[in-house]
Amino acid sequence: MAFVATCIEATARKLGVGYRVVFDRMEKVNMIDGYIYPCYETLHTESRENIADDMITCLNNWEARA
Repeated sequence: MAFVATCIEATARKLGVGYRVVFDRMEKVNMIDGYIYPCYETLHTESRENIADDMITCLNNWEARA
């Protein structure tokens, strides 16, 4: 769960919004359970900057498909 929080906080910081905004967006498209948890082994090897960039790209793509 701490890693999920790190992903959300890094993404929120990069977007300049509150963590709750990012959490709500991710929850809406099931990104936490559908992407962050399943890809933990790969994602946790990346820097926070790369994680934030990846999360933003993924979130935008998943929202566009929803």
